[in-house]
Amino acid sequence: MFETLKPQKPDAILTLVQMFKDDPRTDKIDLGVGVYKDATGNTPVMRAIKAAEQKLWEAETTKSYVALAGDPGFSDAMIALVLGDAVPRASVSAAATPGGTGAVRQAFELIKMARPDARVFVSNPTWPNHLSILDYLGMEKVLYRYFDDETRGVDFDGLIADLKTARKGDVVLLHGCCHNPTGANMTLPQWQEVIAVLQETGAVPMIDIAYQGFGDGLEADAAATRAVAAAVPECLIAASCSKNFGIYRERTGILMMIAGDTDGKVAQGALAFLNRQNFSFPPDHGARLVTMILNDDALRADWMAELEAVRLSMLGLREQLAQELQQRAGSDRFGFLAQHRGMFSRLGTTPELVQKLRDDHGIYMVGDSRMNIAGLNAKTVPILAEAIIKAGV
Repeated sequence: MFETLKPQKPDAILTLVQMFKDDPRTDKIDLGVGVYKDATGNTPVMRAIKAAEQKLWEAETTKSYVALAGDPGFSDAMIALVLGDAVPRASVSAAATPGGTGAVRQAFELIKMARPDARVFVSNPTWPNHLSILDYLGMEKVLYRYFDDETRGVDFDGLIADLKTARKGDVVLLHGCCHNPTGANMTLPQWQEVIAVLQETGAVPMIDIAYQGFGDGLEADAAATRAVAAAVPECLIAASCSKNFGIYRERTGILMMIAGDTDGKVAQGALAFLNRQNFSFPPDHGARLVTMILNDDALRADWMAELEAVRLSMLGLREQLAQELQQRAGSDRFGFLAQHRGMFSRLGTTPELVQKLRDDHGIYMVGDSRMNIAGLNAKTVPILAEAIIKAGV
């Protein structure tokens, strides 16, 4: 039977990782994979995570399964972190998942189960795995305009025009903050216009929030998600703890559902059912560490302080890169880099020039010109700026 299998298209980012490893140059720079790195190139374990793990090691008495939807304490803590008091806790159903990717996958499965003919509106561009999962599930997707290659900002007029074509029962996938791959975010007034369109069309918002705390701060980064959730009767939210808690390999995520008039037991039961079909019980180690940190004043304060240092570090790198490019280009045409937020920015250049940066200068970024700002440090920023100008970007 397996002779019918066909070769799968290689993952562009993972292919780039291998190319970087194989490159013998010592001055190469990896801006591909979306992982935070400190000034030494290391992805550190956060202090609060280390402290929580020590406490857990001393207190844990069992490795038995948790519930199908995960530990309710994790759901409570994450709902409070992401939604605050935007909606009543009783109106939110939730289930732990293997990472933010697992939450996205479960959300799409839930949409397909509830409304098989739903169209999913997806920003152009978006995180490639959004599209890959939708294609694999055979779900119809509609691209809406998002990134303006000229301004390197949001094509807001195009976005609104495209979202107005959504119908009741369709789903609009939005990035809660730190848009991946562009780094270009909507303003809160623009979010209010999007909310008005959602209310007018009856489309259901699905928010992917994977970088809370990496943009303008924990509360500011959650503001758009909270505004949407409070303004519509139904909403899906896929959240990840990989970045802001630095627990990438623990695969810690959560899917939240605000189900309007649907009975809460039915909504929660649907999430538990989907977990059972896909992986049964979700992983617990990372979720338990997150719960401990969010419920302990000292651990939470230390985590927030370290997260803020990470955020300010990335912001500083953005500002330094924009300044270095301004000096070399003699113009402010790269000023958008300081305005973008999160780990990524999209240069808005051609795949040919991206390859030129790689071939001539050892600069590795995704072919669509998405670069991981967190892959830089103070010493490599001038090198990157020089390469960008020499390549003619």
